[in-house]
Amino acid sequence: MPLVKGTDGIDIFYKDWGTGQPIVFSHGWPLSSDDWDTQMLFFLQHGYRVIAHDRRGHGRSTQVADGHDMDHYADDLAAVVQHLDLKDAIHVGHSTGGGEVVRYLARHGQKRAAKAALISAVPPLMVKSEANPLGLPKEAFDGLQAQLAASRSRFYRDIPEGPFFGYNRPGAKPSEGVIGNWWRQGMIGAAKAQYDGIVAFSQTDFTEDLGKITIPVLVMHSEDDQIVPYVASGPLTAKLLKNATFKSYKDLPHGMITTHAEIVNAELLAFFQV
Repeated sequence: MPLVKGTDGIDIFYKDWGTGQPIVFSHGWPLSSDDWDTQMLFFLQHGYRVIAHDRRGHGRSTQVADGHDMDHYADDLAAVVQHLDLKDAIHVGHSTGGGEVVRYLARHGQKRAAKAALISAVPPLMVKSEANPLGLPKEAFDGLQAQLAASRSRFYRDIPEGPFFGYNRPGAKPSEGVIGNWWRQGMIGAAKAQYDGIVAFSQTDFTEDLGKITIPVLVMHSEDDQIVPYVASGPLTAKLLKNATFKSYKDLPHGMITTHAEIVNAELLAFFQV
């Protein structure tokens, strides 16, 4: 099983397929690199080298008790990039993974990176504050932690059955395969990592990080995102970036990389080929 040592000695699992320009995928909470299977197969077939890792405490990486914050996430991503000696890499992050990509580029620099894409991503800041009045109240995230602690298995059915994939919308046709795969990925990871991860994705302010990024970045977000509210995320992120391309959608769900992979993949490919 391919592993790389994180900055504090933990094992980070990664997949590395193909040759060509590398695309590095960073997954969302509380999932794993498996969430990118559709994208990895698609871009592999288009001549790219595709790489995805399991965040610490998630998937097949070490279920360590500590370090579940954006700095450690970024440092673990840097360890993967350096271990594989990646150059001219494209970084793609979904949801929490988008925050990981932003913090990585701001913290470790862009000399190994060519472009980035942020899909339904958490930056610039999810939690409501005086400086971020459009964010969600902290109580909403406290509630997520309480549900996880009370019954993680039930909680990890409720999310994909409802808001994550928009299956709670009128006329939606839920897929048991999609729901079960989300549950499977979540349950493989460590409850402690996922519990702490709620704070990491909701309370980290990426405003300054976004201002440091100069490479071209594609920002994709839907107005019907029920997990990361559109008004406090995608449009603001695009404004804070120096070289952003913004793609807005009306009715795609947060988990668009799964439910609408054909749209997402086409948008990414077009951006990468410019």
